Amino acid sequence: MTQAQSFDKVAELYAEVRRGYPAQLFEDLRALAGLGPAANVLEIGCGSGQATGDLAARARHVTALDPGAQLIEQARARTANLNVDYVVAKFENYAAATGAFDLVASAQAWHWVAPNIGFPKLANALKLGGTFAVFGHVPMALPEPFNSAFRPIVEQYWPGAWGSPPPQAYYLPTGPVAAIIAASGLFGPVTHRAYSWTWTLDPDLLSRYLRTDSSYHALVEAERFAMFDAMSAAVADLGGQLQAPWETHLYVAQRI
Repeated sequence: MTQAQSFDKVAELYAEVRRGYPAQLFEDLRALAGLGPAANVLEIGCGSGQATGDLAARARHVTALDPGAQLIEQARARTANLNVDYVVAKFENYAAATGAFDLVASAQAWHWVAPNIGFPKLANALKLGGTFAVFGHVPMALPEPFNSAFRPIVEQYWPGAWGSPPPQAYYLPTGPVAAIIAASGLFGPVTHRAYSWTWTLDPDLLSRYLRTDSSYHALVEAERFAMFDAMSAAVADLGGQLQAPWETHLYVAQRI
């Protein structure tokens, strides 16, 4: 099982604990991407629907893709009675009609798509002047005393991993998103927006969230779950609430 496939294994948990996206992000998409009641949207990697309902509430129709059948079922339940059609498929294998969409959006999933395949396909799916939007959450540095408490735990179970950038750093401005959009030669200038927020995690929520994070799959299950339990215990010992800082980053560009 690949990292990407691991999400479907925990689809119900993923639906329960993964955060949605800031309301201001979708308001910005109204202005930057023409998201509105006439828009047809293709969502790549919808997961359990964390962004799907917000897109559907602001569009005429959403076609949402994900390779995980169980994730699709969770998303379908989340968006019942909304204008969404779901397709169990990887974007690379999906045959979109030429020029069918005003907006192609990908929330926390574009890093799974090979750029040499993904960019030509999405450009073909977009109307001329249509918009590509990619966005994702990034965990920021932990506050003290949690940073100091977690470090020896991670070093015990995963020597050498502490201090490495999280995989979600892909979505930071220092990551590759804007550059690979520009390098495709298929889009105009990239517009970036950032949104800061705080996630309050108690020991149980932290443990359940970590079980949905594929970046820990370098460890065998018993070791990573033991590490998660130790991290949760540390939060309990430090008062029971971790105020974790996060950022969400949005990149928008028009098809030329």
